[in-house]
Amino acid sequence: MFQSKQPNQSNDSGAVEPYLKSHRWIILAVVWLAYAAFGLNMRSLPPVVTPILHDLKMSYGEMGFVLGSWQLVYIPVAVMAGIAMDRWGIRKTLFAGILIIALGEGMRYFATGFTTLLPMVALFGVGGPLISIGAPKAISTWFRGTDRATAVGIYTTAPWIGGLFAIAATNSLIMPLTGYSWRLTFVFYSLLTLGVASIWWLLARDVRQAGDVVEISIRKVFARLIGAPNVRIVLFTGLLTMFVEHGFSHWLPKILENGGFSPEEAGFMASIPLITAIPAVLFLPRLVPRHFRGRFLALLAFLTSAGLMASLSTYSWMLQAGLIVYGAAAPTLLPMLMLMLMDDPQVGPEHMGLAGGIFFAIAEFGGFTGPLLMGVLADATGGFWLGISLLAGVGLVLCAAALFLREFRKLPEA
Repeated sequence: MFQSKQPNQSNDSGAVEPYLKSHRWIILAVVWLAYAAFGLNMRSLPPVVTPILHDLKMSYGEMGFVLGSWQLVYIPVAVMAGIAMDRWGIRKTLFAGILIIALGEGMRYFATGFTTLLPMVALFGVGGPLISIGAPKAISTWFRGTDRATAVGIYTTAPWIGGLFAIAATNSLIMPLTGYSWRLTFVFYSLLTLGVASIWWLLARDVRQAGDVVEISIRKVFARLIGAPNVRIVLFTGLLTMFVEHGFSHWLPKILENGGFSPEEAGFMASIPLITAIPAVLFLPRLVPRHFRGRFLALLAFLTSAGLMASLSTYSWMLQAGLIVYGAAAPTLLPMLMLMLMDDPQVGPEHMGLAGGIFFAIAEFGGFTGPLLMGVLADATGGFWLGISLLAGVGLVLCAAALFLREFRKLPEA
């Protein structure tokens, strides 16, 4: 059973709603730090794929399974994480999530092969949902109207900036500092994440519900969410988005190395989409009118496919242009989908935890199969051209599906 606040009831601190409190900006700041730690840990493995493959005697297919393993775990955990978030609040559950991903990151130090590395990476799928679901839950609770779109843009930059650091700095800065030990590099990132957990615990807080509460069956809420046509389309497009984005980004450093770049050069080249993503996810969710979001999603999906195909070019300028286009388009898909989910009348802040859990449970099935298929196809063909072409084709399917999204012109701002 859920406990849900009746409309127009007050929260803690009298009758002041959370979206009117100045503390919402502190919440946004610590949510940003938590999500940045999420991005850092999520992308810490791809830059060191080459030495790990060598040291642990793993195939591309095995590494593809490892890269996608946390998404596979994420799928059953996500819905439970959403329910926990709606019941117990963001402070405790998100703190637990940060601790879990820090533990999994540090344990990679002890990996001896495929069978030991796999559960250590998969552990990210236990902690990750508590962060990626908790972040939109916090934003939907503490922000409304144009402030919500601004907050979504700001917090969505976090995993890209955290990931940018991992991609660009791992081989050029952190690995030299650790004596080129990928094991100690993981320990360093684990300690950094524990620091973020401490900051979160000190500054985060929940909104206490006051007044009458209503007991709502989880099954009824689930049926209502799934029954909404727009929600179903958002869930399907989310699955395709994660298939494309994780399938490409998790293998990008290795794709570039296979193209003749050194690990350091590949790290900097792989950071191009991340650098491009930061201003895109920061400004576009706020600038795109609410009634235009579905068509804009279709445009972003088309540009994603175009960028992927351009990345296959042997010309350096076209490769870089493809990475820029991809970086501006693909990362913006998720925050736009999150905004459409938050603003759907069938969802609301009180059920955003469950809605986010359902969304990520389905989306991460794509997040698992994308990297796995890329690895399997690379083993079969000796390269990544077929896998990238497949991702581009899925992007076109996503483009078509986005055109069916209903666009709400007027929604309550408070």
